[in-house]
Amino acid sequence: MTTHAHPAHSSRRSRTTAVASVAALALALLSACGSDTSTTGTHPGEAVAAGAATAKIPTQDVVSQVTVDPAVRAELPQAVRTRGTLLLGTSPAIGTSALPHAGQAPDGTTVGLDVDLRNAVAKVLGVRWDVQYGTFPTVIPGVQNGRFDVGQDNFGVTKAREQVVDFATYLNDGQSFLGAQGIGLDKVTSLTDLCGHTVATTPGSTFQQILTAGAARCAAVGKSPYRVQYFADTAPIFLGLANGKIDIYFGPTLALKYDALHLPGTTYLGQISSTPVGFVTAKGSRLAKALSDAVNKLVATGDYARIFAKWSVPETRVSRSVVNPTATF
Repeated sequence: MTTHAHPAHSSRRSRTTAVASVAALALALLSACGSDTSTTGTHPGEAVAAGAATAKIPTQDVVSQVTVDPAVRAELPQAVRTRGTLLLGTSPAIGTSALPHAGQAPDGTTVGLDVDLRNAVAKVLGVRWDVQYGTFPTVIPGVQNGRFDVGQDNFGVTKAREQVVDFATYLNDGQSFLGAQGIGLDKVTSLTDLCGHTVATTPGSTFQQILTAGAARCAAVGKSPYRVQYFADTAPIFLGLANGKIDIYFGPTLALKYDALHLPGTTYLGQISSTPVGFVTAKGSRLAKALSDAVNKLVATGDYARIFAKWSVPETRVSRSVVNPTATF
């Protein structure tokens, strides 16, 4: 994949004033990577990013009061109940760039909405998570081949994924755009707004699926095609936004709204679609229903709402968790 700036960007020079600060921030986010040994997800702290404004991380405890539900625990396979753990596959949190889903406190522990939620689910089930790391494209295959019992990586429900794994939903997230300043866009309402631009996203994601499916739309309206680059983590994307090699980042709504507040020289350009997100389990596994019922127990007790209120994203809640909802794409 080549990286190059679009020649039509006449206002490119306006981006140079933000290059140094964004580049430093991206490097700070990358260097903050560490291992996750936490199972509580309630650590205090704040993320300080290379001269940018301090981003406070919520510290309230929304997990410790959750108790086991014997009926839901009984839905787990006997082998899981006996060993008392579930193997969780996920991507490592790097810095604060993926908050509110997951990020790092200054002491290196992993915090975030996803962390609080999965830890509350584990308490309902009376088990602990054994967190194992993969990459976004490898977690679902890891669930399929038995490396992981459960996968969690903000996986949106799609028809293709439901053919190979089961979903237990726990929130709704969207597909949105983060733009660099000076690219001549204030808002993206359709894929044709991307025509002529360089777009970065994650491989093996719903974002890749959407961009691939819409690749012919630019030619249909007489515009130059958009060019897509794929990155497994966000730090190179932020550097690309700063140095003019990337115009737009296509990613999850919650994370991109957070990034727009904390990355100088970037602008949130809007959302074009949304999808339910869930834990993934092996096809036909009893774990999917147990996870879904655990989420619904949290909904009933109010713990679910408290977790989403902590991370200031109540609009992304589901009214009820379901197993394998109808996919929208």
